[in-house]
Amino acid sequence: METERARKYPFIPGTPALCIVGAVGNYVITDDGRRILDGAGGAVVNNIGYGRAEIADIAARAVSGSGYTLPTFATEARVRLIERLTDRWLPAGLTRCLFVSGGSESVDTAIRIARQHHEAKGNPNKWKVLGRSISYHGSTLASLSVGNHDRRRAGLGQWITDLPKIDVYDADLAAKVVEAEDPASIAAIIAEPVIGASGAAIVPPDDYWPALRRLCTDNDILLIADEVMTGFGRTGKKMGVDHWSVTPDLLVGAKGLAGGYAAIGGVFATDEVVEPLAEGSIMYFTFSGNDLACSIADRVLQIIEDEGLVGRSAALGDRLRALLEDRLGEHPNVADIRGLGLLQGVELVRDRATGESFDGQLAMPVVQQALKRDCWIYPAGSAGVPDGLLFGPAFTISEHELEVLVDVAAESIDAAVAQINS
Repeated sequence: METERARKYPFIPGTPALCIVGAVGNYVITDDGRRILDGAGGAVVNNIGYGRAEIADIAARAVSGSGYTLPTFATEARVRLIERLTDRWLPAGLTRCLFVSGGSESVDTAIRIARQHHEAKGNPNKWKVLGRSISYHGSTLASLSVGNHDRRRAGLGQWITDLPKIDVYDADLAAKVVEAEDPASIAAIIAEPVIGASGAAIVPPDDYWPALRRLCTDNDILLIADEVMTGFGRTGKKMGVDHWSVTPDLLVGAKGLAGGYAAIGGVFATDEVVEPLAEGSIMYFTFSGNDLACSIADRVLQIIEDEGLVGRSAALGDRLRALLEDRLGEHPNVADIRGLGLLQGVELVRDRATGESFDGQLAMPVVQQALKRDCWIYPAGSAGVPDGLLFGPAFTISEHELEVLVDVAAESIDAAVAQINS
């Protein structure tokens, strides 16, 4: 594609966008023939690899069918996906499914459900939704309010509700915030099982999620698990909360639900959450749960089941962690390596010994250096973790490709640091 045509794509004028003309396996292909190893599944989305012909067949049949169907009507594709999710994927007790078009919509909807749940039960003062001090939950105004990603909240201060935040690692400190805010005013707590875009794969202590579950139960607060990034096998379990055998009141998912082959997200709830709500009280989005997206999501989940890809995510996650530890474990600009399954993160610093930061100026140069070497790594970080990298490849990636990815990451960190220091 000519450079001037490529310049038309970015909303904010600047460097022409990379032009992608195809993708196959674990690679995206540019218009000039480069094959870029996708070490992050795009935005930690792709899980079954690119170019699956059976997905194209499913999509063709769905498009040639009924076309648009109002979200309040049942269709075979919608019900079939609900049956697969409740029978095989969701934690026991999550029986109600509401489809949307992506992660931000799923969080926004869960927040509304939590508020309307308490309102319907006669507790109108329960309106606050507490997020965590390091967090990202989406780009709508409501999801930005419950999250704490400073860069993505920038310039929107007057529009964003300044909601309280709880600690990332310490459930006792979280309980103190709940007490200080008054439990009678809190509708829900929302948390990512593994903190992704804002924290580069932060994993909490083993007692954190069970303690958070007890805190919410004891204070009539709904617990929302944000599994947009961690769900559907990404962490080596079907859902991230499965690592701690916890069932939230609401669970939101998106990215891996259709593996990037369709735009779909979901809100999954217990009967107890839904029971007080009046019929029709939760407004749908125009394209919620369309047959194309539901059909594709159902087939993506079937592929993961048939090929044992959740177990493969766990095994390859261990391999990826070992490679990262071996190559970067003592690196002077690496503060920590962490994660679960095929969601692994590297926290970057100016000085490992002192913890001095690059103040958000290192992650993107590392990513740019990796792209020069034909690898894609996802940049991560916010105020709590200024610079980080996320590794979240498809579950079909090979061990050799993981080795290439880690080698490129190490070279790219060195090159970026040298560039900044010069």
